[in-house]
This record gives sequence, structure tokens and C-alpha cells, in this order.
Amino acid sequence: MEVSNNYITMKGHIDGKPKEDDFGIKASQLSLSVEPGSNHIIVKNLYVSIDPFQINRMKSFSSLQESAKFAPDLTPDKVIDAYGVGKVVASGNTDFEKDDLVVGLLIWGEYSVLKGEYWLSKLDPMGFPLSYHVGILGMSGLTAYSGFFEVCKPKKGEKVFVSAASGSVGNLVGQYAKLFGCHVVGCAGSKEKVAFLKEKLGFDDAFNYKEVTDLKATLKSSGVIAEYTDAGKRAAPNMLDVVYKSITIQGFLLGDYFHIFQDFVTTTSDHLRAGNMQAIECISTGLNSIPQAFIGLFRGDNIGKTIVKIADE
Repeated sequence: MEVSNNYITMKGHIDGKPKEDDFGIKASQLSLSVEPGSNHIIVKNLYVSIDPFQINRMKSFSSLQESAKFAPDLTPDKVIDAYGVGKVVASGNTDFEKDDLVVGLLIWGEYSVLKGEYWLSKLDPMGFPLSYHVGILGMSGLTAYSGFFEVCKPKKGEKVFVSAASGSVGNLVGQYAKLFGCHVVGCAGSKEKVAFLKEKLGFDDAFNYKEVTDLKATLKSSGVIAEYTDAGKRAAPNMLDVVYKSITIQGFLLGDYFHIFQDFVTTTSDHLRAGNMQAIECISTGLNSIPQAFIGLFRGDNIGKTIVKIADE
């Protein structure tokens, strides 16, 4: 059987805020069969992750391209890979069979053709919606979990401030912190998001950073994502303050914490089943919605994890 496989591409490198006309849709004819023993897999994409860090792969240059082997630079007019969930439609790899649900590195497209080495594993939904495995039980969740517990190493009763607290990672950091016994304060970019943090997620306090006039500009930018599309912004405090207030600053790459993935999934799924955590998702439908979903990340359109549903199972 042969199908037309539609997929999203970028027309050229993107060095500022992304726009609708930065992206296009291409199509290629695809045979839904593979040679036995070839190790090739064809996956029907069901849900794909929309993440702000992708903009740094789309630039003509960024330090991410040198530092993160799992996220190399993207090439114009080629497929854009992204974390996602799908269903195997053909496999030459004996570890995967037709109709297996899988999770891993797919593409912003209708089908993913995986050859050579690929990052893919069978998925047990564990009774949760498939979208959860793209967000709260996927890379956004692991980022929040590892950043909070492994990097911050909190103590019960401590005060935790979460920037961009209504975003895909921030809302989860706040939820983990509350469950751990911390006093949680978040900031977000609208009154509606502030109300959501306090009323729906139980933050101890939250404020709209756009309405606060006495914060430093670095805090007003609400985190590092503001720097992704504006090289003039630097999301960092005055270094003298760092010294005199004994502040610790530490960056981390998610790839350094894949070894705790199972602990993270077990802990988080237990919280979900007990009703102690919520999966906050912003899901749009259809391949054509991917560019706007991505652009919306940099306008602050989303609350929670941005995901695009490509197809039904």
C-alpha cells in the first residue's frame, strides 16, 4: 500500500520569533512496507510534542547545536524530528510488531520512517491517555522532575519560586513542590494564568509579571525562553547579587537524567492515579495546526503542555 506522507518543514533558518510563513508542508509518496530484516520501521504518528527549545535547532547557529547531541541543528526543507507517540504500521525490526504503540523520536508529519539507529521504545499506556506520554509522563515531565529533585534538591518547607509557572515544565515543578511540602510562588503572563495557578493547581501565591513594575528586567522576561527569540535579552541576575546573596545557579541538560526515567514515571503515575497531580494539556488537532501551535509558545498562548494530535489510533 502506498500513501502520501505529509510533513512540516521550515523554509529557511529562523533567527527571530517564528512566523507562519517560516513553515511549509511537503509530501512524499510512501510505501507502507519494509524489507524483512532491514531494521526499518514505519510509524503512524498519533501525538507529537511542540517544544520551545526546537527554535534553537532552527537557527543558523545556537549553542544547543554544539552542546546537545540529542538535538542537532535542523536543515531547511527536511523533516523536523520531535518526541511523540505513534503506532507501528510496518517493521523489519523483530523487537517491534505491526500495531505496537511506541514512544520516542518521530517527526512533525503523518508517518515517521525510522532507519539505522533510532530512539524508540514500546509503549505501555498504563491506562492513561496517549497524550500523557508526550507531556506529563514524557520529556516535559522528566525535565520538571529531574530539575526539581536532582538539581534543586529541595527541603520540605522551603520557598520555591517558579518562573513561567503555567508552562509545560513550570506547572509540573509547582505541583511536585507542593506535594513535597514546599511553599510555592509562581509567575505567569496574564490574570487568567495567575488565577489558574492559584485556584486549579493550588499554588500558595502567583502574580502576573507584566503588571509588576519593580521587578528587574531579567525577571520580567520570565525565564530563559524569552532569550530564545531575542538575543538582546539575558535571563540572568546581577552577578554581584549572586556573590553577596550566596545564590547558586546551575544549568542542566535533560540527556543527563535519562537514567532516572523509570523512577520518574513510577512516581508521577502513582500521583496521577491518586489524584494528587493534574496533566495540564493544550492540544490542537491536525498536522496543519503545528506551525501555529509552535508560534503560540512564544506568544504565551498555552497553558500546560502543547501537543498536536495528528491522527486517531
